[in-house]
Amino acid sequence: MEKSRFVVALGGNAILPVGLEGTFEQQVKITRETMDTVSLLASQGHDIVMTHGNGPVVGNIVLRCDAGQALHGIPAMPMFVCGADSQGGLGFMLQQSLQNSLKAAGLKIPVASVVTQVRVDANDQAFNNPTKPIGPFYDEEQAAEVMAETGWTVVEDANRGWRRVVPSPQPIEVMEYEAIKAMADAGVLVIAVGGGGVPVRENDAGELEGVDAVIDKDRASDLLGRLIEADVLVIITQVDKVYSRFGQPDQEALDVLTVERASQMLADGEFPAGSMGPKIESAVSFIEGGGREVIITSPSEFLNSVEGKGGTRIVAS
Repeated sequence: MEKSRFVVALGGNAILPVGLEGTFEQQVKITRETMDTVSLLASQGHDIVMTHGNGPVVGNIVLRCDAGQALHGIPAMPMFVCGADSQGGLGFMLQQSLQNSLKAAGLKIPVASVVTQVRVDANDQAFNNPTKPIGPFYDEEQAAEVMAETGWTVVEDANRGWRRVVPSPQPIEVMEYEAIKAMADAGVLVIAVGGGGVPVRENDAGELEGVDAVIDKDRASDLLGRLIEADVLVIITQVDKVYSRFGQPDQEALDVLTVERASQMLADGEFPAGSMGPKIESAVSFIEGGGREVIITSPSEFLNSVEGKGGTRIVAS
C-alpha cells in the first residue's frame, strides 16, 4: 500500500462491548489488538491519527457524578466536563497501550493525546431531538424506571436493549486541528477528538464555553480527517461489515459501497440515526471532501480490512 494518512476511529462500544463489566483491564485487553495493527501500519510508514468514541464510558462517568452528589454531596459536573474526563481517561489508556505495542515491535515513534474541543451551533436542532446513546444498556422494565426517576430520554438501541440518549449536534470546527496536523506532519501518532470532542460554542463575548451534549465521534473524525488531509478513514465498530436490511432474516453483508448507493440507502432509512447512520453519513462526507476511501469494520477484522480482505469499503464510484 502506498504511504497514506489514516484517521482510525475506534468506537466506544468496540472499547467496551455489551455484556462486559467494563473494567480497565478488560478495556486494555480489547484495545491492544487494535493498537498492534496501528503499530504495523506505522511501521510501514503511514501517518496515523486515532480518534475514539466514549458512549458507554461518558454515560458511566455521569452516573458516578450523580451517585457522588447523592451520597457525599459532591457537586456533579456538567456533561461536557464528563466528556473531557473521558477523553483524558480513554486517551491515557489508548496512548499507553499503543506505546507498549510500538515498544514490543521495536519502534520508537512518539505518541500523544490531545484533549480536543469541537465547536457546535448552540441553535442546532439536535438539542431538541436527542439521538446519541450513552451509558449502560437497560431492559424495558429498567428503562421505564430510569425515565420515571430521572426524566432522561431512554430509547431502544438497535435491538440490543434500552439506553439514555442525549443531544448530538453537528461538529463545525475542530479547535485544535492545526496542532494535531502539525504533530502528525512531524511523525507523532496522535489521539484526538475523543468522544467526538468536548462540545463548545462561542458566547456573545466571542469566548468558548462548554455545551451539554455528546458529538458523534464518526462525524468529528470525518471533519478532522478532511482538515488534516487524510487519505483513509477507518471506522471500527462492533460489526465486521455494513449490512443491508440489518437484523432481518435476509440481511446482506456489503463488501463495497459507492457513495451513490450509500446515500440512497441512507435516504431509504436503512441506517438508524443512533447506530450506523452517522457512520455512513460521515463516510459519504469524507469521500466527497477529498478522501480516498472509508473502511468500516470490527477490531478483530481491522488488519484484514486494511489489507483489502474484510470489512466494508466506501468509495467514490
